[in-house]
Amino acid sequence: MNHATPPLADRYEQDAQVELAAWQARIVSGPNLWDRTTRGVQQRINRAIPEKVHTVITATIEQMTRGILSGSGLTTPAPLLGASLAQREAKVLEKIALYRTTATAEGGVAGAGGFLMAAADFPVLISLKIKLLFDIAALYGHSGKDFRERLYILAIFQLAFSSPVHRKEVFATMAAWDAREVGTLDQFDWRRFQQEYRDYIDLAKMAQMLPLIGAPVGMIVNYRLLDRLGETAINAYRMRWFEGREPSLQAGTQTEIDETRSA
Repeated sequence: MNHATPPLADRYEQDAQVELAAWQARIVSGPNLWDRTTRGVQQRINRAIPEKVHTVITATIEQMTRGILSGSGLTTPAPLLGASLAQREAKVLEKIALYRTTATAEGGVAGAGGFLMAAADFPVLISLKIKLLFDIAALYGHSGKDFRERLYILAIFQLAFSSPVHRKEVFATMAAWDAREVGTLDQFDWRRFQQEYRDYIDLAKMAQMLPLIGAPVGMIVNYRLLDRLGETAINAYRMRWFEGREPSLQAGTQTEIDETRSA
């Protein structure tokens, strides 16, 4: 029997769903040996840092991220309407490449400048990441002016840059996002947010401060961080794109996730 070849758009969405299922399985998987080792090192470092230093860093990240999420000094692009998933993601990949190039150059300059410039790269990199997420949200048809969307952007950020345990917790809150009730920024755990983010990137960023190798390390680290964020954002918005569609495939996806959890 001859079968009709599915339209190109349909094939693209089928491939995207397969990629999404594999990504979801990775997200809910437990920590590997490297995760456990680096987590232990970071916990010892954090215990050695005075509490007042933690307080200052937490307040700085909270203030900066609150400003970004409230729209202070940030222009949110208009949502892209009437485009297919393939068309949207072609634009998303272009946007990721643009921001990745900017972050790579910034990491190289900061790494060549020693400790102070490497430290200054910390807030600059967060700002670039958040702006990229606003651009990606718009390309998937979501308005960055919507407070619910800003919280989703914050969830994507945590999903990309957190420990495996925290990733699973955040991931669980993102299911059926458009139908669920969301909290407020005042209920947000800023201390854990900044700690998870710092733990994720600290070892790499410390190497950025070393003489001679700081510049190339800074370039590589920033490239990979933006690449990871882009992949995470794409799949996070694919979850909402496919929400409630193709029930048989979605059921299979959930089965893979449940099997991973029980393994």
